[in-house]
Amino acid sequence: MNWEVVVFALAMAGVTAGCLAPAGWLPVLKHDKLLHFLAFALLTSLAALALPDWTLWPWCLLGLLLAGWLIEVLQKLVPGRNFCWKDMAANAAGIASVAAVVLLIRAF
Repeated sequence: MNWEVVVFALAMAGVTAGCLAPAGWLPVLKHDKLLHFLAFALLTSLAALALPDWTLWPWCLLGLLLAGWLIEVLQKLVPGRNFCWKDMAANAAGIASVAAVVLLIRAF
């Protein structure tokens, strides 16, 4: 296992833990949507570094999107948290923006 995969896994665990922490454990976050965008942009960047086979890139992006959706669904089980479509949109925007940059870089 290479270091990129380890860093991706640790980042995914951190994002998941932060998103599934009970609301009382977290400070009031003024820019919640920005944090969702940045978290999934980071995960997408790390996935691009860790990906050994670029034919899997679309599946990787779909997996990140599904992970974001699953985290939002699981938040319904966490005290003080709930599913939020705006969070899901911010997750998707973070994934899409980095995916576009990666595809542009790979094109040149």
